[in-house]
Amino acid sequence: MSLFQLIATVLSLAAVFSYINYRFLKLPITIGVMLLSLLFSLALILLSQFGVDFEARAESILKQIDFDDTLMHGLLSFLLFAGALHVNINDLREQKWVIATLATLGVMSSTFITGTAAYYLLNFLGIEISYIYALIFGALISPTDPIAVLGILKLVGAPKTLETKIAGESLFNDGVGVVVFIVLVGIATSGTDITAGQVVGLFATEAIGGVMYGLGLGFIGYWMLKTIDNYQVEVLITLGLVTGGYALAEVLHLSAPIAVVVAGLMIGNHGRIFAMSDNTRKRLDNFWELIDEILNAVLFLLIGLEVIILSFTGKYLIAGLILIAVVLISRMISIGIPIQIMKKFRTFTPYVISIMTWGGLRGGISVALALSLPNVPEREPILFVTYCIVVFSIVVQGLTVKKVLKLAEKH
Repeated sequence: MSLFQLIATVLSLAAVFSYINYRFLKLPITIGVMLLSLLFSLALILLSQFGVDFEARAESILKQIDFDDTLMHGLLSFLLFAGALHVNINDLREQKWVIATLATLGVMSSTFITGTAAYYLLNFLGIEISYIYALIFGALISPTDPIAVLGILKLVGAPKTLETKIAGESLFNDGVGVVVFIVLVGIATSGTDITAGQVVGLFATEAIGGVMYGLGLGFIGYWMLKTIDNYQVEVLITLGLVTGGYALAEVLHLSAPIAVVVAGLMIGNHGRIFAMSDNTRKRLDNFWELIDEILNAVLFLLIGLEVIILSFTGKYLIAGLILIAVVLISRMISIGIPIQIMKKFRTFTPYVISIMTWGGLRGGISVALALSLPNVPEREPILFVTYCIVVFSIVVQGLTVKKVLKLAEKH
């Protein structure tokens, strides 16, 4: 199948599932498309049991789509920029210490808690896994997914301060999570000891370097936008900023997700106020909103279809169901302790820990990182368990977070 035919197939399925969801299911588009693609995948698997072997054809098509490469080196740059574009930087600045703490210490502590629990549970169930790969699983499942989180936040109507905390944390903690993941995979595959100094150095280069690079990128984009008034050219500048800036960050071994978020915040705030006419602002917003909706539909379609390539066993399913609860408890502990400490110095929304625990959705980034693992025995159980957690997170948590918020408001 040619590249054009591959893109045509994915976009056509996304369009059909979006239509069915809008007409009949009435769910948020990302959740509806993912559910329909999941049902579509399960139907293909079921048909293969009756000799209608569409599953093999679908699997061969999916193998042509490198999910890790498609998301981490393609869709993610556009989706993060589109999300950051509408986050108020002044609100973010007021919550900077909360966001920084949860996005760093929160992710690292969750990695350790989840990884340790997964190590003992999986080995108890007879699924052999080394401790380093259990920690790798903890690292890829700990960050909340900004794409899933921002999509749901549009619908739930959370208090502004709480929305800023959740959105800000999700925008930055995936960058931190990816850095932790890279460090741990490096330790697992290199076979040599890595010193604490090397870990700190890599983290500083990737994360702090990503912030500084993003600021420079955002300033260049802001200056270019300010010196002209032509919305077609200005939209093209933002596209170049996202794609070129993200690609160069990867070449420089800086955190590309963090860089594009920082650049998006600059363009979405200072750029929108001081560098754009009303016409450009409106056109730019419409363009990036459309990009966001289309790519979200494509991403969640692919998440649903990926079930076709999973290796299914009863042990994996039991592990997945138990680890759903483990990940939620780990999330509650890793954000709960820092928030309880910070409550001595600042005010928080009532039931903030419960809401942030249930509203911390996992999504495509976790699946992409799991798919990027080397071909080791631990890869299959990690991928299956990750998929279970992501599907539960998007469908169950995504559909009920609004009810949790309203329940908290009543009390």
